[in-house]
Amino acid sequence: MTPNDRYYTKDHEWILVEGNRAKIGISDHAQDALGDIVYVELPDMDATYDAGESFAVVESVKAVSQIYTAVGGRVVEINEALNDQPELINSDCYNQFIAVFEFENLNTNELLTAEQYEAFVSEG
Repeated sequence: MTPNDRYYTKDHEWILVEGNRAKIGISDHAQDALGDIVYVELPDMDATYDAGESFAVVESVKAVSQIYTAVGGRVVEINEALNDQPELINSDCYNQFIAVFEFENLNTNELLTAEQYEAFVSEG
């Protein structure tokens, strides 16, 4: 089930907004399509990105996938557990963020609700 407490992108990332911070991870659809995740290249702390930029890489037995941020901002936290256990994303993708961004403005116009995301995935 797709949690409805966050936004989603058409690139299959989720964004959980908490004040001026946004946790970003990948959706269940994305982790399922990738298969067994074997490596996550995390961003550097304090790195800044514009919305739409790739900030991380997820490698699986099937593919290498760029992860994009839907919010511009500065990386203030990374999920270091993924360095040793990248497969955590497969087992619990909605509780395993890749990074937390601190942002000034968030444009939700291009983001999807859980219901919209489910409809988008089912069309795909």
